[in-house]
Amino acid sequence: MTIESTPLKGCIIIKPSIFGDQRGYFFESFNQEKFRALTGIDTVFIQDNQSYSTKGVLRGLHLQKGASAQSKLVQVVKGEVLDVAVDLRRNSKTYGKHFSIRLSDDNKLQLYIPRGFAHGFVVLSDDAIFQYKCDNYYDKTAEGGIYYADPDLAIDWMLPYDQLIVSPKDLELPNMSAMGATGF
Repeated sequence: MTIESTPLKGCIIIKPSIFGDQRGYFFESFNQEKFRALTGIDTVFIQDNQSYSTKGVLRGLHLQKGASAQSKLVQVVKGEVLDVAVDLRRNSKTYGKHFSIRLSDDNKLQLYIPRGFAHGFVVLSDDAIFQYKCDNYYDKTAEGGIYYADPDLAIDWMLPYDQLIVSPKDLELPNMSAMGATGF
């Protein structure tokens, strides 16, 4: 496994070591000791989640607030997505900036997203299975988010807006400017 930094401090790309032959492939999708040794991050993941979505489905930009904030380790098991992380840590030099990366079953990349970030993805393939680990349990009372089409973020979702399938709840999320001074 190798680690690659992103422009957002603490947000890390993880590339697994893949062993393939005529039978297929094998790779270790997570190893706590190696993760800690390579990243310096000492976290314990306590909840795994998985979603299935079809092309154009956009989930996000979601976050958990306060004591319920979550770090995530995300990957695609089937298909391809554009994955997006937005830095909402008020004291960060990259506050309000985002990073996007294509995650797929072909490249097998993972993205570690620290606490204090909003997260979302859009499915670019016909369908996708998206899987992620969290270091804190989901808390409905602490959920929040940012509107995916916030003009201040200007995220290129790689699909025309009229092809995006967004939940009514996500369509109601506020722009970043509505957060005021309440960042993480």
